[in-house]
Amino acid sequence: MKLLKDIIYGISIREIKGNTNIAVDKVSFDSRNLSGLSLFIAIKGTNVDGHDFIGVAENNGVCGIICENLPIELSPNITYIKVPDSTEAMAIIASNYYDNPSEEIKLIGVTGTNGKTT
Repeated sequence: MKLLKDIIYGISIREIKGNTNIAVDKVSFDSRNLSGLSLFIAIKGTNVDGHDFIGVAENNGVCGIICENLPIELSPNITYIKVPDSTEAMAIIASNYYDNPSEEIKLIGVTGTNGKTT
């Protein structure tokens, strides 16, 4: 479990509505399996826009929502964080939530003769 303010560290934020000093025990872009201590990230996809499922996430009682467009009606029990790019924010949030695992891994890239294989 981590605090929302620690999870969102380093993301580009346009606006915050609510408290970031709250506990989060799950981060997901799937609104169907969320609960009271979950953070929902609304991602704009090619075929489906996660912003269409903010209401489902709200009904499931999430504690926070990351989105590019704030809903018209805001729940007083949910923290809304407006960002310019939800996908970029999700990458940083996931890294922060899982204690930045790539900092512990040594990565090496080897390319082929023409540089097509890594």
